[in-house]
Amino acid sequence: MARKQSVERANELTGGFAKAQKTIVVQFREKERKADDLLQLIKQDALSKGLKDSDFEKVDVYIKPEEQKVFYVINNDVNGSVDF
Repeated sequence: MARKQSVERANELTGGFAKAQKTIVVQFREKERKADDLLQLIKQDALSKGLKDSDFEKVDVYIKPEEQKVFYVINNDVNGSVDF
């Protein structure tokens, strides 16, 4: 038991999964998009609709590659989509 707690404590101090660098890539047919790139497109689209950077509190993303679309909802209020 003490060993497991020591490992968990060491992971908290040095990294572990929570602090590891992550890359998420969505692939569909011949297209490939990184999650970070999709989030940038969503941010640009929302800003073009009049939102300010400071307005973002919550962003929900729904990827539908079969429709070639990425849908989003910001703060449970603003809806939109960008091309996949």
